[in-house]
Amino acid sequence: MNPAILRRDLAASLVVFLVALPLCVGVAVASGVPAELGLVTGIVGGLLTGLLPGSSLQVSGPAAGLTVLVYEAVQTYGLHALGVIVLAAGLLQLVLGALKCGRWFRAISVAVVEGMLAGIGLVIIAGQLYAMAGAKAPASGIGKIAGLPGLAGDLFTSTTLWPSFAVGAGTAAVMLLWQRLPAKARLVPGALVAVVLATATTWLLDLSVKTVEVRGLLDSIQPPGTGVLATLGFGVIGTLLAFTLIASAESLFSAAAVDRMHDGPRTDYDKELMAQGAGNIVCGALGALPMTAVIVRSATNVQVGAKTKASRVLHGLWLLLFAALLPAVLALIPIAALAGVLVHAGVKLLPVKQFPALWRDHRGEALILAATAVAIVTVSMFEGVLIGLLLSVVKAAWQTSHIKLEVIHKGAGPVQAYLSGNATFLRLPKILDDLEALPEDRPIEMDLSGLHHLDHACRTALITWAERHNAESSEPVRMSPALI
Repeated sequence: MNPAILRRDLAASLVVFLVALPLCVGVAVASGVPAELGLVTGIVGGLLTGLLPGSSLQVSGPAAGLTVLVYEAVQTYGLHALGVIVLAAGLLQLVLGALKCGRWFRAISVAVVEGMLAGIGLVIIAGQLYAMAGAKAPASGIGKIAGLPGLAGDLFTSTTLWPSFAVGAGTAAVMLLWQRLPAKARLVPGALVAVVLATATTWLLDLSVKTVEVRGLLDSIQPPGTGVLATLGFGVIGTLLAFTLIASAESLFSAAAVDRMHDGPRTDYDKELMAQGAGNIVCGALGALPMTAVIVRSATNVQVGAKTKASRVLHGLWLLLFAALLPAVLALIPIAALAGVLVHAGVKLLPVKQFPALWRDHRGEALILAATAVAIVTVSMFEGVLIGLLLSVVKAAWQTSHIKLEVIHKGAGPVQAYLSGNATFLRLPKILDDLEALPEDRPIEMDLSGLHHLDHACRTALITWAERHNAESSEPVRMSPALI
């Protein structure tokens, strides 16, 4: 390898490591699992997935977008079952990639993906506000949001919650302000700076704030046992499909975004899906968090000048060395600071800038985005995504089923009617209204040559209308081409 390229990749790997470290730990804590399991997923994402073909520059690890789903799975099935679910999702990703299904994930409506991320972002923000205050969050997404006024009241009336909340709010504020600094200063990741400042402040002021519980890397790894499968019901299938769909879609959409940021080799979506699957199989075998490609780390990797896979592989090595040599450092980090990092991450998932433009230009897409987000908050992750996909399909079907009836009256003689477009059952009421408005006392010549598609329901309706017209009028209906 060219020494100059190696130096750039080495420098990039250190920056990506510093970005990934607080996020790996924060996502794990917010997911209700030991902090070290987030590091395990980051290590596998670097050392294994980083070496596999697919995308050359995007970086994999635990993602904030799966936090809510992992938390729900752990609460429902237990931490011992997480590895089985992640491993099964990885196997499914591997099969989908081998069947060349990776490219089809790009066909998912962008409105559904953005709605999914917005719903996740809202739940993350609401849940982590409780963590910032050191309070217990309600279990459901709607419960978290509905309980925020009560949390605000507790903050105003209780002095014990303020130190923790101030640490978390200060962490989020530092990250926001860090983005406004010159580019050279921002080479040091804002999340790392914010967490270090919060940790130092907590220690210097001796604040009574909860910190990360440390178990040790090897003690946190929990390979799934053979008896776990017997404890899982059919309900786990929905969770498994949600893990697979969301992790795959987030990874491949990240790949598309990263490809637009550099002029190097393009992503092979099928191979990338298989690489993510292989990583999740190993993460599942270790009982760790699920893995996706993460746009924050990937974008950082490109922006700081990485040229090859070496940068993402080395970032995994640095995570491994940190977890092995400096685990006690984790015990100094306030949970409220990690919550502040995730509140910031949740805000970035909200389409604050994109939604107004989408509403102006594509109102239907904006409604799908909003409906998907609301469904995820009020129902659940899996059902919310399914609702978004269903609405997207219905919208596409409605828009493609355009039908037009052009009628020409010449004063005398037959009425000429030209039916064109796609005649589907979705437009059947309009078709029947137009046909029944035609005069009954004159012959009608119906030209159907402009129809691109005529489904069974519309064909039957046309035949029934013509038979009724012919029975009630002495002037017949002539269709070309004939339907019967």
